[in-house]
Amino acid sequence: MGYALSRLIERDFGEAVEATRVALAMEGFGVLTEIDMKATLKAKIDAEIEPQVILGACRPPLAFAALQAEPSIGLLLPCNVVVRSLGHGQVLVEAMDPEVMVELTGNPALAEVASEASRRLSAALSSLTSAADGARAPS
Repeated sequence: MGYALSRLIERDFGEAVEATRVALAMEGFGVLTEIDMKATLKAKIDAEIEPQVILGACRPPLAFAALQAEPSIGLLLPCNVVVRSLGHGQVLVEAMDPEVMVELTGNPALAEVASEASRRLSAALSSLTSAADGARAPS
């Protein structure tokens, strides 16, 4: 079972994080949390990794619909979006595929909300690919 939606873009890491925030907002997602994995691992265990940020994105109407269908779905919310530097100007942006919620819970009542969330996250990631091809993400 695949669990990620992803796009490889050629862009400065900081620009990629900001473009990802904008792309998510264009699809109605707010970013509730942000974890700087590079800084956290350096501070906690003195480990060095390439820049990586986890954005906890949420679209409230989708979160509400998912909670109505499956009260314990909060364990899988918000939608995590990872922006990870691969070095040399390449950045991988990955999002958890919401369709996994249906497979993991076995609850078909989540199918509609998962489908919409997947469509919106895919659109956000696709817009990042376009931005890497010369056009900038809307701000």
